[in-house]
Amino acid sequence: MKFAFIIDPITKLDPTHDTSVALMEAAQARGHEVWITSAHHLSIINGKAIALLEPVELQPVKWVDGSWSVTKEWYLLHPEQMLNLEEMDVVFMRTDPPVTIPYLYVTQILDLIDPQKTLVLNAPRGLQAANEKLYALNFIEVMPETIVSSEASVIRDFVEKREAGVLKPLGGKAGEGILFLEWGDRNLNSLIEISTKWGREPVMIQSYLPAAKEGDKRIILLNGEVIGAVNRIPTGSEFRGNMAVGGRVAQTEVTAADRKICDAVAPKLREDGLYFVGIDVIGGYLTEINVTSPTGIREIDRLNNSQIGLPVIEWCEGFKG
Repeated sequence: MKFAFIIDPITKLDPTHDTSVALMEAAQARGHEVWITSAHHLSIINGKAIALLEPVELQPVKWVDGSWSVTKEWYLLHPEQMLNLEEMDVVFMRTDPPVTIPYLYVTQILDLIDPQKTLVLNAPRGLQAANEKLYALNFIEVMPETIVSSEASVIRDFVEKREAGVLKPLGGKAGEGILFLEWGDRNLNSLIEISTKWGREPVMIQSYLPAAKEGDKRIILLNGEVIGAVNRIPTGSEFRGNMAVGGRVAQTEVTAADRKICDAVAPKLREDGLYFVGIDVIGGYLTEINVTSPTGIREIDRLNNSQIGLPVIEWCEGFKG
């Protein structure tokens, strides 16, 4: 089979962290061809989604004596080719957020691919519909108290009644721009003004969950089923657990409460073609649903001596079969 990965430039990927690399290694290990491209290399010609693709060979990273072993030249690219994406069996859309207008244009190009010929993960229309903050509001019964607003008075009222809150930009990633809001902070009004761009852009505000000190759990779902999880724990004075801002990772269990959340979201994820997803859970509450380029595989594999990229690829094989 031929697997295409739409990724950010491979030169900027970290093979010891990036899930895209783990998935590409798994596809190669299963004997498949691996091709890569970037969003700006997609075109429409004669009504078909076309891409400038490069075959890639990977030198898999290995965990040896407490650290990752990476060869200096961990990938080898072969000459690029302009191909119809329907020549691929599977296309992974793995470009990192933010979901900008050009990003949405790419999903509309991918929407031209015949699903009977090529599996696209995640489905283009699912990506168009699923803002990673707002989509979670389909499941308010398993979420903390949450509002979305650009009205300063609404946000202040929410924070005042709860004495604190967590503000999240709707288009952020990796913890970027998340703020802890505390009633009585003399900077509160300014923080709200800056985050909402002076009332022109809505933001999400959630009740602060004290359990966040114990970790922000990332659970990886494949077709709605749990395949792995990792806990991300804040360090130092940082209240965010995201790995990108220094959160340390630790093994974790998927509890009965976690599975209740997974069971709640699974049917809609499948309905919307969101097959490879990372949900974030704090203290038994769903806080986000990550669908663009969910990460965590490398950390889960390292902590559990697993290779959860393999069942993802095997599932793709079965889906196409």
